[in-house]
Amino acid sequence: MRNVLRRIGVIAAGTALVGGALSVSPAAADDTLDVQLLSITDFHGYLQPPAAGQGGQIPAGGGTSVTVGGAAYLATHLDRLRSGHPNSVFFSAGDNFAGWPFEVDAFQDEPTIEVLNKLGLRFTAVGNHELDVSPSFLVDHMANGECFGTVGVDSCFTDSTGRRFHGADFDFLSGNIVDARTGNTIVDPYRIEWFRSADGKRVPVGFISTTTQATVTGSTSYQPGLRALDQATAINRYAKELKSQGVEAIVLNVHEGGSPQNGADLGYNECGSAYGPVIDLAKKVTAEVDAIVTGDWHARFNCMVPDPAGVPRPIVETGNHGALINEIDLAIDPATGEVIRDRTRSVNHAVTRDVAPDPEVQKIVDHWAARGAERFAEPLATQTGPFTRAANAAGESTAADLYADVQYWNANRTREGKADLALIAAQPAKGSNAVRTDLPYAKGSHPADADGRILFGESWNAYGYGNPVLTVGVKGRQLDAILEQQWQKQADGTVKFAPLAVSRNVSYSFDPTRPVGQRIAFGDVRINGLPVHPDGSYRVAALAYTVVGADGYDAFAGYTAPVRNGADHESFVEYLRAHKEITPAPLNRVRIKG
Repeated sequence: MRNVLRRIGVIAAGTALVGGALSVSPAAADDTLDVQLLSITDFHGYLQPPAAGQGGQIPAGGGTSVTVGGAAYLATHLDRLRSGHPNSVFFSAGDNFAGWPFEVDAFQDEPTIEVLNKLGLRFTAVGNHELDVSPSFLVDHMANGECFGTVGVDSCFTDSTGRRFHGADFDFLSGNIVDARTGNTIVDPYRIEWFRSADGKRVPVGFISTTTQATVTGSTSYQPGLRALDQATAINRYAKELKSQGVEAIVLNVHEGGSPQNGADLGYNECGSAYGPVIDLAKKVTAEVDAIVTGDWHARFNCMVPDPAGVPRPIVETGNHGALINEIDLAIDPATGEVIRDRTRSVNHAVTRDVAPDPEVQKIVDHWAARGAERFAEPLATQTGPFTRAANAAGESTAADLYADVQYWNANRTREGKADLALIAAQPAKGSNAVRTDLPYAKGSHPADADGRILFGESWNAYGYGNPVLTVGVKGRQLDAILEQQWQKQADGTVKFAPLAVSRNVSYSFDPTRPVGQRIAFGDVRINGLPVHPDGSYRVAALAYTVVGADGYDAFAGYTAPVRNGADHESFVEYLRAHKEITPAPLNRVRIKG
């Protein structure tokens, strides 16, 4: 049984969560080894200071707020926090990349790795977004620096030092994401760090990482070749394994969500009766775990939560986009290697912008900002007319039809992904719209633009939100049910029209005078000129967000044999490189009867 020393103020089992904003100071006592844990989460490639609406301004409590974020400011704060702490480690709870800033997204997120390498990140949990491309992309490219495609065009870009991308100098960890075929974890489940006490003794601390179980079927990270194991089971297994190796101090670094109640108004060091799957997970995780660092929900809290033995331990989250750094002072008895819980403290520090930005990190940020501007201006293709989201009476538009054709092309590039048709939510029933902007023919405001010219950045902004195109199997009657969901009854009795665009090889008609759910007849839906049969099997290419029901078409439920194809932004760029001139198609795929 864990020998927890000096349990001052121990919280009884079942006691409510309490705030954990406590003062952290090195060398709490001469007889302890103080290990400083510094962590961030959900950085998402925000190298430049984020705007207020992107997490650049957060509540500080008492009705006040603070302006935060930016990699160069993060570096300055990290240096200040590390000062005077000989035993310090900096790590992340996941979702470091696969974010939204164009200057990192358009360069395969390699800029984020360069910055994190410079910041001295030692290891990270695998977040769901770390798997937005593939396990191979994570392990072979991001971790090990292997190139793909054309060097300097598709991957392995030149960094701020003039060298080619070489991968992460830190480890990716997850103990519960496994290969569906072999059952083996795709990366190591834990890491052991060694720290030296005042008398020279080396003391180990184990860091276990797991990943939210929703990753495998998430709308961006959808990976049919992976399986997610139960996190609590995996954590308890690896805690036992660490104990067998003589590791007594154990930290859980998990990418799983939680949030304080009324979190939008609380200061970043409050607890606020935190709830969510990570709080539920903490109740199942062995008392051998001494602290829990988490992420995923982009929330901010600092709590002390009773473990299953009733002894409080920190559970923290630092928001997103580089807004906060969490600091845990892990007090360890060097004689036993045990964590002294009542001397262990946690505090979230705001990454304020009232300090001088680190010049070396700022150089990296500036390099990629300039490269992003250059890439945005690259001409990809030409168009003979405008593609707009303006819909006709049947809900059809030239922009949505184009993106449906892109998805059809994307899926049919491989035998595994081959699709009979493609669908895209032109005006989704709920959630995000992948048909984001028009592609006008007339020259835009960008200096590199011209009439009929499509710039790289314009294509990136026009379609998609970082989703893969999936090819899934449905029966004919299910396909009809999906199309019927374009009309949905609302609570007030009205009917909402949420049109789906179809690829150019599909046509159908509908009768708006018929009851909802009965507006499309089977004989009126044709694929390659042939009518859809109720018992026929069809392969549909659609964004994962649509397939999993996130934008309101839950008739996809029960789909079979999913295959992941290319992601939206990248596949549109590839489509335009393969189709150097595109022309708006006539709006004749959908017809209104009568």
